[in-house]
Amino acid sequence: MVPLVPVNPTEIASTAANYEHAVLAEGASRILHTSGIVPVKPDGTVPESITAQAEVIWQNIREILKEASMEVTDIALVTTYVVPDQNLSEVMAARDETFGSHQAASTLLVVSQLAQKSWKMEIAVVAISDS
Repeated sequence: MVPLVPVNPTEIASTAANYEHAVLAEGASRILHTSGIVPVKPDGTVPESITAQAEVIWQNIREILKEASMEVTDIALVTTYVVPDQNLSEVMAARDETFGSHQAASTLLVVSQLAQKSWKMEIAVVAISDS
């Protein structure tokens, strides 16, 4: 069995319940699966705009990757959840700014609501790197 190592950077807000921000499977390759990362700043606040929420989420993801000794270019899959009536071009612009020329598989889902009404989006990623 490949051990799963919890990844919970202190630079981002704690999880809202009994789960990890991410788990890292270390074997021949290192595979990181994040939970749905939400737009909560380290001080517990949530920005109002979808653009600011996207920026906070991608910063939180970068911190998780850093804690796991990974980079944005290790991301293989992005799953984005967005509530209705949001400007999807702003959501994608934040992703494109984070990724630069990096490409990953991507799924975008419009959902009726997330766990907290103030959250307009949530992103989960899978990242893979060599051991």
